[in-house]
Amino acid sequence: MNIVVEFFVVTFKVLWAFVLAAARWLVRPKEKSVAGQVCLITGAGSGLGRLFALEFARRRALLVLWDINTQSNEETAGMVRHIYRDLEAADAAALQVVFTYTCDVGKRENVYLTAERVRKEVGEVSVLVNNAGVVSGHHLLECPDELIERTMMVNCHAHFWLLEHCVKTHLSSTRAARKWLTTIVQVWELHPPEVDSIASELSLLSKWRPGADTESKDGSSFTGVSPWKPTLWETTKAFLPTMLEINHGHIVTVASSLGLFSTAGVEDYCASKFGVVGFHESLSHELKAAEKDGIKTTLVCPYLVDTGMFRGCRIRKEIEPFLPPLKPDYCVKQAMKAILTDQPMVCTPRLMYIVTFMKSILPFEAVVCMYRFLGADKCMYPFIAQRKQATNNNEAKNGI
Repeated sequence: MNIVVEFFVVTFKVLWAFVLAAARWLVRPKEKSVAGQVCLITGAGSGLGRLFALEFARRRALLVLWDINTQSNEETAGMVRHIYRDLEAADAAALQVVFTYTCDVGKRENVYLTAERVRKEVGEVSVLVNNAGVVSGHHLLECPDELIERTMMVNCHAHFWLLEHCVKTHLSSTRAARKWLTTIVQVWELHPPEVDSIASELSLLSKWRPGADTESKDGSSFTGVSPWKPTLWETTKAFLPTMLEINHGHIVTVASSLGLFSTAGVEDYCASKFGVVGFHESLSHELKAAEKDGIKTTLVCPYLVDTGMFRGCRIRKEIEPFLPPLKPDYCVKQAMKAILTDQPMVCTPRLMYIVTFMKSILPFEAVVCMYRFLGADKCMYPFIAQRKQATNNNEAKNGI
């Protein structure tokens, strides 16, 4: 195509993208269903991870919960099971499962081993919610190297490890499924309509779930009712995506507004979030370049969320009533709307879009002036002081 003609075509596509974006504001897109799909959530034991688990449970997703804290993870699973029981009472066909795994996503080997268990015990992951995160709470020169490394490992590197394993599993399942379906066609001499019929039957089988309130030998637990053996269910889940549509999945990256613009005192945290935002954007472009339009990505960048993670963080008191910390429920509900409508990115509140845009076009000194006016330049200092005080108190209590 002539470059001049192509330029006008691209210009039209860019303008059309603006039209579609505006249409999303006026007409809310229909939410997709995640019922029966395997959804893996990291950091599910508390905070946003727990709320994501509850939201996906209400939508009948099959949940795989990861957290470093076994007790809190089981508490989340208990809440999920309660939701499942309510769904089953209302609809006898709403049979669901929740699996729990204790995993430190900051350790690569732990991630690989746990992911392999999930692949064998649960099957293919359709929705991956990378939510686990930590913060050191120290000024750069006072922060031990181990804590800096820990922040980078959990907040950034874990996304690579999880996705790498999911991609490998996806490719492995794809090859196996293609080979199996080809064999069926060759041996039975099936025609395309008959193959579609088999796929439809397998789709029905995928709605069954393993036995009620059962615990596996390795300690992972699940709840549900089904006359089918887990082996059949796992085989169906592994092969079904290829038979229906291989090009399918959703990767959710829970980052932060501090991955779009930074502030003083949390250099390690900002670096990890900037890194994961870059990772997510590059991955999204790679999927587009590979024409894998069935695999969706959503980047979640909330403002300060009132989960206790940054307790003590304060902006200017006159400004705070207009920009208070976000309620966790509100933050997750906004993120769920974005995920279920395949929105590529969501910033909460919407003001974060404007702040990010202004940071990109304004001179650095102008940005500094705005930070100082808002009290955002030293907003983390009270939080760091509280962390330091709590650390000193613990050391005194332990006689260190």
